[in-house]
Amino acid sequence: MRLGIIGCGNISETYFESQNLFNNFNVVACADINMEAAKKHAEKYNVKALSVDDILSNEEVDLIINLTIPSAHKEIIIKSLNAGKHCFSEKPLAMNFNEGIEISKLANEKKLYVGCAPDTFLGAAGQKARAIIEDNKIGNVVLGTFNLMSHGMEHWHPNPDFFFKPGAGPVFDVGVYYITQLINLIGPVKSISSISGTATSERTITSEPRNGEKIKVETPTTLMGTLEFHNNAKIQFFCSWDVWKHNHSTIELYGLNGSMVIPDPNFFSGDILISNKEEDWQVVNNDEMSLGIPNKTDNDDSKIANYRGIGLSEMIDSINNNRQARCSLELAIHVLEVMEGIIKSSEGKEIYNLITKPVQPNFLDDSEIEKLKK
Repeated sequence: MRLGIIGCGNISETYFESQNLFNNFNVVACADINMEAAKKHAEKYNVKALSVDDILSNEEVDLIINLTIPSAHKEIIIKSLNAGKHCFSEKPLAMNFNEGIEISKLANEKKLYVGCAPDTFLGAAGQKARAIIEDNKIGNVVLGTFNLMSHGMEHWHPNPDFFFKPGAGPVFDVGVYYITQLINLIGPVKSISSISGTATSERTITSEPRNGEKIKVETPTTLMGTLEFHNNAKIQFFCSWDVWKHNHSTIELYGLNGSMVIPDPNFFSGDILISNKEEDWQVVNNDEMSLGIPNKTDNDDSKIANYRGIGLSEMIDSINNNRQARCSLELAIHVLEVMEGIIKSSEGKEIYNLITKPVQPNFLDDSEIEKLKK
């Protein structure tokens, strides 16, 4: 399938390069409101640099990859659908739940697919953990925790302003990985209870080129609470950009027969720990799986598995075979409602009951993945 990228910022490199990993798409054009950014990437990847309007009307483009800032996500998705094109968007799907519903109505009307990141839950760690649960190795999951804590984004990102605006913050920007992973593992969320806080009203940028500039904080930077799932599991969460150091695991799940520790859901692989009742922890490795094989290096020159683009590739395969994608619009809208529900519950100091209930994404085995990889 022929793809066009709108938004040539930091994340666009990942999507340009993902066409080298998967066999059912290639990028043919790119666009950005900053034409110089589009031209730079077009030259690097040998594609056409177009205006946003031109890429939407271009008949050589079948699907739009939406990599704009979060506040523009809904606009670009709607324009893509109205242009008769499928769309795969970076997270979050939209700024709020009502925008997600608007997207859903139009996508259904146009009979077009909309998919959304993250796709890391399709990686080796997420699918291995899913298999452990489905094989009943820890019993029915009844409790759990997830923790994402750091001191924010202003220390590394060149333009971190949007991280601290409504529609961003730790839940919308990073929590989306954890929430999506949990839905992959134990199904949809039923209700939410949360509280929130903001440690400081402004942040100081310490990254270049804006070192020393102050930015206003317009969304909560700490949220804590409990998610209740339809399988009756209760998962406690702590999401914060007000913490320098901590010693919590990213995700822990507690079943009737044992416990499991799951690695950072922002990544595709990593060791899983499982324990049966009172036994010691056992390490479960997954780097032999198709999406666990190290294929890149991180900033510390450590080898990692990075297969971002699998969700896009799997969605294209779903389009071609007329089935629901795993990174589906229904899943993205549910995740969006969960994130908004966390904020709303904290604001109203009351339980938020969700109205969406998507089907849990199907397990993705290596035989399917190998058909998509180059």
